[in-house]
Amino acid sequence: MTTSETTRPATVDAAGLRELIGSGRTPRLLDVRTPAEFETVHIPGAYNVPLDLLREHREELRNHLDEDVVLICRSGVRAGQARRALAEIGLPNLRVLDGGMLAWQATDAPIRQGRQRWDLERQVRLVAGSIVLLSILGSAFVPGLKWVAAFIGAGLTFAAVTNTCAMGMLLGRLPYNRGASCDVDTIVGQLRTEPRA
Repeated sequence: MTTSETTRPATVDAAGLRELIGSGRTPRLLDVRTPAEFETVHIPGAYNVPLDLLREHREELRNHLDEDVVLICRSGVRAGQARRALAEIGLPNLRVLDGGMLAWQATDAPIRQGRQRWDLERQVRLVAGSIVLLSILGSAFVPGLKWVAAFIGAGLTFAAVTNTCAMGMLLGRLPYNRGASCDVDTIVGQLRTEPRA
């Protein structure tokens, strides 16, 4: 690891990113949320590279990310996972937007809005809560259903401990959360040809 890599902060706050953009030193902005979340609201000039796609095609993306990169998600968790995935292949100059889109929007920073959809975390809460509720109610008729609720509880506990979410990854693959431009060729084409914001 070089000295610049050890001194460069792994995060940038919303005010710091606004300052970079305002000074004309805009880093490459990669939003790792689902296409549906991105469509709902995103930072102008950001590219949507969903986390699962980024992990799967990080070697291909590497050739188009030679400048400073700021990774963005809802709260910073998925962006941190993306940072680790890209750092494993030797990409320097990676930072995470501290607090994600929640922090960005809290500062009244510029955004682009589209059709409103539920974010992935809200979808996970709905699905997990519904399964637990229906399992408990159904266990009055089929006693074994209570174990479905226990399984979901164990999964949520594991998700919290490991800072990952299998249910979120599965929900992210549903058509509701996908978009037409959610393929690596489209993303690489955008990174290659579009000027930075």
